[in-house]
Amino acid sequence: MKEKITDFDVSAYLDNEETIAEYLTVTLEENDPDLLLAALSNVAKARGMSQIAKDSGLGRESLYKALAPGAKPRFETIMKVMHALGVKLAVHA
Repeated sequence: MKEKITDFDVSAYLDNEETIAEYLTVTLEENDPDLLLAALSNVAKARGMSQIAKDSGLGRESLYKALAPGAKPRFETIMKVMHALGVKLAVHA
């Protein structure tokens, strides 16, 4: 019998505020813009992409484009998405 291997989907595990906060914090520490976009996309997927698009004031397709690898979204767009996700950036010395 052949075993079926499926792709890992991190969004399935982003099911509470603490996990999401830790995931985004660790991602920010990598200093990789594409990784941050992927992480925000995963969190948005976990929360419901349509709802995040609505809450951020962006179209669903625009949200997908803004969070795609290699995209160069405006800071304002990232802040709208983060607000819709209910997360904030924090700076620590």
